[in-house]
Amino acid sequence: MSRPTITSIEDAFGDRCVDLILREGAWSWVECRRDPEDAHGWRHLHPPRAGFADRQAALDDACGAVGWLASILAARRGPTARRQP
Repeated sequence: MSRPTITSIEDAFGDRCVDLILREGAWSWVECRRDPEDAHGWRHLHPPRAGFADRQAALDDACGAVGWLASILAARRGPTARRQP
């Protein structure tokens, strides 16, 4: 049975991604890679990390474990404005 991927976040080069997965009410995530010279497609770098109560908990764990993920998400949010006193 395949896992329904809810969100797939690719790195800047398009050769790594983190998939956020919801299955039977529990969230998990897995980091994948693909090699352009290999027609196989995406490969898991490790077994999915599972058991998260919600999407944000899975994403927070992935950000702590996958070095490039936090910077990609920060770039998507754009610069944050500072509040003036």
